[in-house]
Amino acid sequence: MNFSMSENGFTGHLPFGDLQISSNEEYGFRPYQLLISSLAVCSGGVMRKVLDKMRMSFEDIQIEVKEVVRNDEEAGRVEKVHLHFIITGAIKEEKMPRIMELMRKNCSMVQSVKDSIEIVETFEIR
Repeated sequence: MNFSMSENGFTGHLPFGDLQISSNEEYGFRPYQLLISSLAVCSGGVMRKVLDKMRMSFEDIQIEVKEVVRNDEEAGRVEKVHLHFIITGAIKEEKMPRIMELMRKNCSMVQSVKDSIEIVETFEIR
């Protein structure tokens, strides 16, 4: 991975392609959006693996970011993120606390920030 300065931010040169990053949304992804995306998608990927290993039938997982709390007095530091998982499928609700626990425990992004960002995870089954 490497990053080079561009007129309005930086370009990340990654194996899958270039990623435009800027503090201005008009020119690229904002750094905090990438942080939140990493938390959401890592968690969703782990949830998917857990559901597969438990042999639970599901068709879809949607992740909604319900809330992001930032502290403007500390450079816009992210203090809290609320991720809401919407699972479509024949999921047993009584298994969800264990699924959520395993998801949190095995998501490397959540584990990386758990002592500095409050992560709230909720779910619904459709």
